[in-house]
Amino acid sequence: MPIAIWCILAAAILPILSAFPAKFSRDFDNANPRSPDYWREGFRARAQAAQANGFEAFPFFAVSVFVAMSQGASPYWIDQLAVLFILLRLIYVFCYWTDRSNPRSLAWAASFITIVALFTSSLWS
Repeated sequence: MPIAIWCILAAAILPILSAFPAKFSRDFDNANPRSPDYWREGFRARAQAAQANGFEAFPFFAVSVFVAMSQGASPYWIDQLAVLFILLRLIYVFCYWTDRSNPRSLAWAASFITIVALFTSSLWS
């Protein structure tokens, strides 16, 4: 199975993992995990925002991988770009957790460009 397909799985799981550390608190109520009060500020708010953005980015990434594969793009470049996307998203989540907005925005932009490159990779490979 191509590495890019495994990256789709990783991209699907990453949003869940983005908010997971914020749940390690005595204040977390598993009976009411979406309580807006719990996620209102600080690390918890940033973790939830990273999760939401991960869910938003996932469909475009997954579709771009399938488009690249179906249009005959180079499997090597598809895999490379897919791995790059995952690495950039990991940087993005870390920057969100640590409240570093400028590097976070750069990671987001680079991951978006990676998606566009995947989507159009059959044109240049």
